[in-house]
This record gives sequence, structure tokens and C-alpha cells, in this order.
Amino acid sequence: MQPLQADDPQSLGNYRLMARLGAGGMGRVYLARTSGGRTFAVKVVRPELAEDADFRRRFRHEVSIARAVSGPYTAAVVDADTEAALPWLATAYVLGPALDDVIDRHGPLPEASVRALGAGLAAALTGIHGAGLVHRDLKPSNVLLAADGPRVIDFGIARAVDGERLTSTGVVVGSPGFIPPEQATGEVAGPQGDVFSLGVVLAYAVSGRQPFGSGSAASMLYQVVHAEPDLSAVPEGLQALVGECLAKDPQARPTPERLVAELAPDGVPAALDGWLPGPVASSIAQHAARILDLDTPLRDGQAAVLRTPTVLDQPGQLDQHGQLDQGATDGSTGGSADSSADGRAAGSGDAHAPTRPEAVEPEGHTASRRRFLALGAGAAVLAVGGGAAWAFESLGGGPVRPRRHHSGPDTLDHDEPIDPKDFTTPPAGTSPKTLWHAQAKALSLNYEIPPMVIGNLLIVSGDPLVAHDVATGRQKWSVPDLTTPGAPLVYAAGLLFFTSSKYDGDFVGLDPATGKEAWRSRLGGKYDNPRPIAADGRRVFVIATVVADDAKNPTVIAAVDIKSRKVLWRKPRTKGAGDWAVAAATDGRHVVYADDQYNVTVRDAGSGEQLWTKPVGDDSAARPTIYRDKVIIGGPSMRAFDLKTGAQRWSLPSGHRNPFQAPLTLVGNTLYTSVYQDGVWAVDAASGKKLWKSDDLGQRYVPLEFVQVGHMLYGATYFATGGIYAFDARTGKLHWTYNDGVHDDGQWHITAAGRRLLATHSDRFYGLPAV
Repeated sequence: MQPLQADDPQSLGNYRLMARLGAGGMGRVYLARTSGGRTFAVKVVRPELAEDADFRRRFRHEVSIARAVSGPYTAAVVDADTEAALPWLATAYVLGPALDDVIDRHGPLPEASVRALGAGLAAALTGIHGAGLVHRDLKPSNVLLAADGPRVIDFGIARAVDGERLTSTGVVVGSPGFIPPEQATGEVAGPQGDVFSLGVVLAYAVSGRQPFGSGSAASMLYQVVHAEPDLSAVPEGLQALVGECLAKDPQARPTPERLVAELAPDGVPAALDGWLPGPVASSIAQHAARILDLDTPLRDGQAAVLRTPTVLDQPGQLDQHGQLDQGATDGSTGGSADSSADGRAAGSGDAHAPTRPEAVEPEGHTASRRRFLALGAGAAVLAVGGGAAWAFESLGGGPVRPRRHHSGPDTLDHDEPIDPKDFTTPPAGTSPKTLWHAQAKALSLNYEIPPMVIGNLLIVSGDPLVAHDVATGRQKWSVPDLTTPGAPLVYAAGLLFFTSSKYDGDFVGLDPATGKEAWRSRLGGKYDNPRPIAADGRRVFVIATVVADDAKNPTVIAAVDIKSRKVLWRKPRTKGAGDWAVAAATDGRHVVYADDQYNVTVRDAGSGEQLWTKPVGDDSAARPTIYRDKVIIGGPSMRAFDLKTGAQRWSLPSGHRNPFQAPLTLVGNTLYTSVYQDGVWAVDAASGKKLWKSDDLGQRYVPLEFVQVGHMLYGATYFATGGIYAFDARTGKLHWTYNDGVHDDGQWHITAAGRRLLATHSDRFYGLPAV
């Protein structure tokens, strides 16, 4: 997104232009807003094209095509003026990134997410083909990921099935590697061609690579026409269906209706419930806040300051299941544009978005903003960034002034303005200014449990369980007598799950917006002290003791359905294994956990079937991390094992008497960890190759947990005399350290919300700029 420049219009029709989103061969795309605060992408034709009568005819045709398509997972024009001096069209703005950007940043999606993606895209094709159209350019950059499902955008080369061809003889239209064989040879592709492209997109989404390889356009077109696809990296559960989509014979490919039935047997909305991994959902929430918190147009050269979204300040937005209260929505769905050179813009969702009078929505506080951030918070499993985000705000024609951060009842500092220079990199060796700090009162913290960021709240485990505003440090709510000491907190489907001491060990889900109970289950009264260890958005995985008449009371692992609150499956655990030192992870297909008997176990998340288990010879360092088709653990050597078979894929020794410490922090394709007295390491998760090691700490205490914001890596130490360290994530160079000077027995923890770091030390909480 770029500021508006002198030659940019200030408004078009009823739309006030806010910023540039991109430019392409046809014209520029702008972020725009109505007087009621709804956000749209507006595509404006270049002046020289507007004077071309043939182009105007094609433009009218493109607009008519887009208007003919409807449905929740497709892009549709909501407004246009094809006869204006500079013709334009407006689409609602999809609050989410393109699929290729997500894969580049986060790596391949888990199978469950790709199944949901495929169901949404197949439903989109059903609507497109039902309107008598063929997309003909379905590719990752034309698929946007929103919290409530994917959106197909850009019908720029789509034409009616029985209409005129866009290309002349011998010219191939579309993206090499994603178009079907018939289109690659210059023929007119029908609806079955879109199914082929969908198969390529799904293979790419789940594996991170194209099934027909990469290279020159000619090479890729040849492979599409003559070679068989490489589906070796596609999970077995998807291989057959993706293979059918990629059949050379168009008639052998499945219909979109059949794809929907196979990928989403319970319906597309059910498949898309909590469909994205936590880091992806978090980045969507950040993207949404950056866009929706823009209050005035960004002009070239104008400064900007940070503003915090306040969605969770609004009561009653999430229902008891962590879903959006429909009374808080405005009925509109987002749209998108892209800032890349090709201007892959003008996606949208609901073609009927303007259904409610805009006058009821005050400027800058639209229901669509509340709607998305509530969805974003509901979808995100806690990860880096956590679901809150920051955005630029300009305050009008004069110099930009910072917003003030107001102290709450527990803050120690006075109300003072935040200077924009606080978010610039300080000189080397200089720690940043503390934005706020707060001290909890009468709080018995669960020191071993890191804090969480959910929406714009910092959640700290203890008695009471408390939530503080990430922007000000002000306490938002506090609930005593809820959590069991040392019990983990698991966030999924918009709820915070834990074992409650208040309700005799019941399994409880808390609404993080209000701190009130929204979900509770005794699990049929058959389990004692269920402790959540992981969740995938549909299920919570717990360890528990089976209530029985004899004295053995075997320990089990079980999966609990979040919607029905019923136990889906349970399996016995290793005899004698305790329930206090279990660390787990899930990718939606597998649940992986390490126990206090030094075992790592992998189970099928859907059935509970054990795929493999093996001793790892170390305890706390065995906390598992899932990366694509591998599970990675620390210890004297960092090791990667095949998720399905347990076969060792690579090993990296620490080369020191001390082991790699847990937990490993995975950001994209890089693992961050530390070795006591031997610095911080960055390791390539795919190969196990050491990327760098930071020796700048010397004999100081090394960080045990990390969070990355942009190109900076931040670490927190266990010991009070350490504090927070900031490194360049690309080189490992130490930039600064931060310590509050309080030397007690409490350890440091760190997380992040957009460009703000949130640190805790004992019963003290701090907001720091991520610079």
C-alpha cells in the first residue's frame, strides 16, 4: 500500500480514496471508503485506455462478467461507472492475503486447511460456471484467504462459455504451470479447465511446490501437456482426488459439485470453521487491522503513527461458541487488491454488501471492522503476533500527532504521549523506551506458562486469570479461582480452554473478550482432571485419568469435539506417564506429544491411532515442533523425524556439553533456539543446516523463548538477570537488551501484537516497541 500522490483523484463516485494498492496494465487500484466507513477496492482505467473505444467495450464486458458471478467465495463488482471520463469499478475489499503470499511466508498449509480451501474454491467454481463463465486463470495469486473462507478474484480473462475468444490464434492466455493442457495448446478451455487449475492450486497449497515443476514458460507448458504431475509431496488423503483433477482428458476430471461433496461432506461452512492455522489467521487479523484502522487518506510524504484495534473492548461480539454475534455485522464481506506490479486487485465477497443504511455506522468504527477482527481472533490459534495488529493513522491536514495511551488502574506510569520515534530503531546497544508497564495486584502467576495475545488483550495465567490491553497496559478483566496451578491454556475456536479449579476439575472454555465462561464439559463424568495440551480449531486434545472402580485409573489421551463437547476418541498412554510434563503440537492431521518418560508419540488426529512412538533420551528438550512432514525436537542434537514413519530425517548436534533448549520457535522455514552458554541458533527446518549462531551474549543467560517481528528476533530469558534481547533475524547480530532491574526468582516471557512487544517478568507487565 502506497500513499496517494498529486495526480491521484481524491474521490470517485461515492468513494473517498485512501491509498494506492497497486497498478497494472489496465490502470491503478485504490483503497477507498464510503462516508459510512465501508472499505472497497476501486480499479480506475488509465486515461489513454479510456479514450480507446475498443477498450471501453472490453471493459464493459469485464464488468458485466463480474456482475454475473455471485456467491460467498467469488469476487463480484458492487458498483461501477463504465461511461465516466475515467471508467472505474468497485469491489468490496477481501481482508486477507493471497495464497502464494501465505505459502511464501508460512510454508505449505496442513491437509485439513487445504481440504477446506478446495471445498471453498470448488463452490466458487460452481457459481462461476453456473453463470455461464469460465475463469481461465485460477492460480494462487488469484485466491485470497479470508478468515471465513477463500475468495476467487480477477475475472480479467474470463469469458462466457459460448462467447468470443480473448486471444488470437497461437497466443496462450493464462499462467504457465496452472492452466490445463487444452489451454496450453491454444484451444478454448471449458469449465473442466478450471478444475485442472484447481488441482494444481491444491497441490501447491499442501506441498509448497507446483506439480509440473518450475522454469521457463515454454518448459512448464510442455510439462503440463506431456508430463505426469509429481504428487509425491501431496498427502495420501488428497493424492487421488488431486490426481483426478489433473487428468489430461477434460472429461475425466471431477465436477466442482463432486469436489465439494468429497472435500466437505458436512457442508462448506462447516469445513471452513476454524480452517486456517494460527499464524496464518493471525497475519490475516494484522492485515485487517492495518486496512480498517486507516481513518484518513495517506498522502505522499505524510507521517503516520500507530493505532491499536479495540475490537475486544466491544461487549457481546462473540457468542458462546466464540463465533461472531451476527447482530454486530453489517452483512458485507471484504475484497482485496494487491500492491504488486501486476495489480492483481479487485477481489470481493458479497455482491450485495450495501444492504444496511450507512448512516448508522459512525466513521472509523464500522461494523465490518468489528466483524473481521472478531473472526480473526476466533480463528487464530495462539502464535507469533497473536491476532492483534497495528495500523497507520493520519489525523488530517496538519502535522500528524500521536494518540495518547491512557493509564489503567494497575499501571505504574503516568499518562503520557507515545512519540513516533519510539518505533524507530534506536542506536546500537540502546534499549527502546518502555511504552507502558503495569503491575498485577494479589496475583499468583503460573510462571511456567507464557502469556498469550488474543485480539488486543494480553492474557496472563494465574490466580486470578487476567487480561490487559496491549496498547495501554490497562486491566480489562480479572477472574479469580479459575485455573489450576501449572495447568496449560489452549486457545482455539475463539475460546480459551483450561482445567478449572473452581469447578472441581471441569473442562472449561472462557470467552477472552469478557473473561466469562462460555463452554464447560464434564466429559460424561468419565474423566478426572482433563488437561488440554493442543487444539486444531475443531478438536481439543486432552490428557486425563479414566474414572474407574479399581485403583489403576489408566491415563489416556483423548480428542474432544468443540461443538458437541463429546469425546471423539480416547487412547491409553504409556504406563506410569504423568500429566504434568506433556508438551504437544498439532497440524490438524497429527497430534504429537512428548511425555515425562522421554517418549515422543505421533497419533492420527482424526482417529487417535498411534503412528509411532520412540524414546528421545531427554525430557524438557523433547517438546515437539511440527514442520511440514517432520516433527523436530531439541536435546543434545536437534533431530527431525518423519511424521508418518518416525524415521530420522536429519540431525544437528549442539557441539556443546549443553543441549538445544525447548521450546523451538518456528517462523516460516527457520527454527530459533539456544544452547546454554553457547548462544542463539537459527536452523533451516527443512535441511537441519545451521544458518547462524549468535555469540554476542558471551556467558550471559541465553533466551529460552522467541518471537519474530519483521526482521527482528526477540528473546526472553528464564532468569531475572537476563531480560529481553533483540537480534537481527537474518544475521544473529545483537542489537539491544532490556531489563527492568528487578532481580527476583521470576522468569521473563515475551509475545507480540503487531509492532508491539509484550513482556512479563514475575508480576510485572511491559509494552515495548518492536524496533
